[in-house]
Amino acid sequence: MERRELPAVRVPSLSGVTRERFLRDIYPRREPVVLKGMELGSCTTKWTVDYLSQAVGSKEVKIHVSAVPQMDFLSKNFVYRTLPFDVFVRRAAEVKHKEYFLSEDEKYYLRTVGEDARKDIADIRKQFPVLAEDVQIPEYFEKEQFFSSVFRISSAGLQLWTHYDVMDNFLIQVSGRKRVVLYSPRDVPYLYLSGTKSEVLDVDNPDFEKYPLFVKARRYQCYLEAGDVLFIPAMWFHNVISEEFGVALNVFWKHLPAECYDKSDTYGNKDPTAASRAIQILDRALKTLEELPEEYRDFYARRMVLRIQEKAYRNDYG
Repeated sequence: MERRELPAVRVPSLSGVTRERFLRDIYPRREPVVLKGMELGSCTTKWTVDYLSQAVGSKEVKIHVSAVPQMDFLSKNFVYRTLPFDVFVRRAAEVKHKEYFLSEDEKYYLRTVGEDARKDIADIRKQFPVLAEDVQIPEYFEKEQFFSSVFRISSAGLQLWTHYDVMDNFLIQVSGRKRVVLYSPRDVPYLYLSGTKSEVLDVDNPDFEKYPLFVKARRYQCYLEAGDVLFIPAMWFHNVISEEFGVALNVFWKHLPAECYDKSDTYGNKDPTAASRAIQILDRALKTLEELPEEYRDFYARRMVLRIQEKAYRNDYG
């Protein structure tokens, strides 16, 4: 289906933003912003396909391979495969492949993980130390807040599912062009969540019969060129299309005190421990309501919703 873009609020772009200005004027607003003209090191000029191939060599990497451009984490319409990095990066830069797993126009996606994905975080300094020397990460947070640095490579046309992360992050677009669509945390009632992900896969041609409330979600949008940095606050939903073959680096950091996060989380997408406990308690409460007849269950469920709104909703969300 042909892509059409729905009306959107443009994410603001700012140039020459210092650490002091970011922390004083931008960070407290908790809204996305594109930062231009940042000093990112030599990666923006060095990271060609040839350079990446030579610098990393034949180190094996686990990648996503999809026969279709829209990757869907819920239905798992992709497969995991392993390739030498130099072979992978050349394939990812191609449009048509002579060698392939699924089809000659399959899409590739690398999202680096730690040495042991169950225990270790992604850190470009550890997984790709040679490349890390080329990157200057904007130091707009304290060193102890750092969580992970995720190296990403995407084929042209690849679209990632809409999801949120529980930590703040900078999406550093090193090369290529991306379109990013975002939705505010306040629009969560309209996004049809399954865990941290939205069931609405096609944000340009949504099925309003299946997802009628999605029309109420306010769409924010920006295009990232090479050298741009997008600040994505925690809990902001984002959907990303690589308009061109592209290389990026995501840097995640802890906005909340460290003890608020799940210590077993290596991806930065597990809900804070207090939120997880609250959801478990709610699930138990809903199970208890099943002991009542339908008329009573409906009445007390509505009372519970009102109590949650009264005690936990922000007044300035409207």
